[in-house]
Amino acid sequence: MTGQLFVSLFRVPTAVDEMRPAGVYGAAFVSYEEPSPLTYSELLVARPIKVPGSRGRRVSITDIWVDSPASVAGGRELWAIPKDLCDFTLESERRGPFARTEWSASLDRRPIASARFTDAAGLAPRVPFKGQTWQPGIADTDHEDRRATLQGTTKAMPCWGAWEFDPDGPLGWLAGRRAIASFRMNAFQMSFG
Repeated sequence: MTGQLFVSLFRVPTAVDEMRPAGVYGAAFVSYEEPSPLTYSELLVARPIKVPGSRGRRVSITDIWVDSPASVAGGRELWAIPKDLCDFTLESERRGPFARTEWSASLDRRPIASARFTDAAGLAPRVPFKGQTWQPGIADTDHEDRRATLQGTTKAMPCWGAWEFDPDGPLGWLAGRRAIASFRMNAFQMSFG
């Protein structure tokens, strides 16, 4: 898969519910672009977790929306990723080495989240990355959990990021929180599975 990822980290001091305990969460907008098998936009929230019997930490996605029905079906059936559909807008402009990008996601014309980023990630050297995911089972996987490895290369760099979450929307539990750090993964090339 190829594309762009913009992520910010947020500290959540108290538990929201059983699936969202206190801790650090990453909120990300992602654009999967040609020559990816599927091209689509994505908004996700994930957190690092310790999975019994595993070394190190894995990432678990708590909330996720895409604008591709095929991505919803594949994410749910193959990886227990609880994808739903929503609408996105994406605008980006470049001035010299700097890129300015604005994202928004809405569900039934009601906002979920919007974000603005400024970065110079195009100047970053290409570096490798590798990570692990773990998802608790859902009905689409007969309630069996799923694990996957993602790895690839990207041009990654810290960036400036500002988010707005609709207080009455599905990510209202992040409303009013300021990002503690933001990053862009520019032109990533990644395998997942």
